[in-house]
Amino acid sequence: MSIIYKICDAAIWDEAVAGGRFRGAGIDLEDGYIHFSTASQVEETAQRHFRNRPDLVLIAVETDGLAIMWEPSRGGDLFPHLYTDLPVTSAVSVAPLTCDDNGVPRPEGGYPAA
Repeated sequence: MSIIYKICDAAIWDEAVAGGRFRGAGIDLEDGYIHFSTASQVEETAQRHFRNRPDLVLIAVETDGLAIMWEPSRGGDLFPHLYTDLPVTSAVSVAPLTCDDNGVPRPEGGYPAA
């Protein structure tokens, strides 16, 4: 079992759950694929792209059965991308994020260990 992570607005995720599929948000829709992070990448993703944003969730996604593409991004690191909609049934957990004193959104108990 391999888990990857997605940070997005809670309202967008709620809409996806209602429809059964997550089509992406913001930059995903612009780029034509859904951006994910690994456990070792997700905290930096939160710091770089989601600082001071309220009402976010961290979605843990099981990759089995998904056509994940591993492509270079920041610093040449390989990031997981999905070029199709994500079935919401692939989510194994959804946790609310709260901004810390530096504006970085964090789940209760911290980010997963890499």
